Amino acid sequence: MGLNFQQHDFTDAQRVLFDQRVQAQLCEVRHELSRDCYNRDEVSLGAELEFYLVNRQFNPAPIVEAVLDKARIDGLQEELNQYNLEFNLKPVNAAGTPFSQLQQQLDKASRSIDQTTSLFDGHAMAIGILPTLTGSHLTADYLTNRPRYKALTQELSEQSGGPFDIDIHGQDVVRTTCDDVTLEGANTSFQLHHRIADSRFTDCYNTAQLISPLVLALAGNSPFFMGKRLWQETRIALFKQAIDYRDTNATQWRQPARVSYGHGWLRNGIADCLTESVALYPAVLPVTAERLNGASKPFAELNLHHGTVWSWNRAVFEPGENGHVRIEYRSLPAGPTNQDMLANAALQIGLVEALSDHIEEYLQRLPFRYTEYNFYRCAQSGLNAQILWPQKHQHQLKEYKVTTILSDLIGKADDGLAKIGVSREERDHYLGIIEHRLAARQTGAMWQLNTYKTLMSQYPESKVLGELCRRYYQLSHSGEPVAYWE
Repeated sequence: MGLNFQQHDFTDAQRVLFDQRVQAQLCEVRHELSRDCYNRDEVSLGAELEFYLVNRQFNPAPIVEAVLDKARIDGLQEELNQYNLEFNLKPVNAAGTPFSQLQQQLDKASRSIDQTTSLFDGHAMAIGILPTLTGSHLTADYLTNRPRYKALTQELSEQSGGPFDIDIHGQDVVRTTCDDVTLEGANTSFQLHHRIADSRFTDCYNTAQLISPLVLALAGNSPFFMGKRLWQETRIALFKQAIDYRDTNATQWRQPARVSYGHGWLRNGIADCLTESVALYPAVLPVTAERLNGASKPFAELNLHHGTVWSWNRAVFEPGENGHVRIEYRSLPAGPTNQDMLANAALQIGLVEALSDHIEEYLQRLPFRYTEYNFYRCAQSGLNAQILWPQKHQHQLKEYKVTTILSDLIGKADDGLAKIGVSREERDHYLGIIEHRLAARQTGAMWQLNTYKTLMSQYPESKVLGELCRRYYQLSHSGEPVAYWE
């Protein structure tokens, strides 16, 4: 979805041509992956961070165009809604101090973006869902003025045949509808990229599917939506429902959701992920290569289509002279601090690297549908979740506290990071943040909910969420990890 184009209406002939090219490119993928560049041993990491832009009252501020025009930072781009902004980090080699290098990039960019936003009487915040967001901020008036967003809204709405329904139950309940995809833009995330050799892709991807619920439970930072207390990571439910055009009245079967955790353990590498995207989902942006801005890349149509299927762990196929494959971890929220986000990244990468060598032992003991179950339970309940976890010599599946499983696996994460050359000091620092957060049982979501409860006894209800955001902003800019926040 990072590609730009000017078209937002498509003819039947364009759709046919697009589908033909996608099918032809799909047939060429395995041959392309046979090139040596896809099996280099080096592991590298990258990331994207999405920000909220807010005004002095900590309400969404539709000023992205002004900030982009004024900011002098490489890697910035607009997002779906006019109060969101994305920063793309430069990839780093995993050996040595990769998380410190990524944090240095984030620290510098965060300061600069916030300073630029202050010129327009605002702030930049890294938070999964802004607590002060209301239905008035989720209308077409806030959609960023780019053809690709207009096209996406138009195509998904036409396939839906009606509004998108939101129904999320937590401590409170939200039920609402929306005619376009601006609800999706309520979610901001820290999207982590993990480049690996193609020969390892199947094992690493399956490991990511197994362990992502654990990391999500410890990373929760989105407990509010439209002023209501919902899930620890409400983004997970909201994103799935915000673009779900499937027939809710179907009596026999439904099309698979375009936002999903997957449909089974992977068996034949990244080519199977691409094949699945083509086979299960109709094209929503049938833009051919010659209509894309800039020099077109090989496999442009196939990758554009695959980019409109939103798996929580997305397989990324980067063809070309220095082609590679990577996994994009999409479930981690933005915030609370840069240190917290990089600690989440260290845990995610460490567990994938550590467990991937023995992943078949886990898969034989846990049917895939239960890892999806774990994912949504951890999104809902965070560190209070109970999950199904495979054990040696088991005779049945059993539930365990997610905190117990995490405590047992942090040492494994350290082993995984050491395996790819991450320095001892680096591992101790970032996994130390994870250990303290687990011991304190304080995630960003828990801090928000506990602070909300305190503020409700001190402020008029109409002022509580704004004050919550003000305190969050101040503490997040202090840089101190959330486990230490008062």
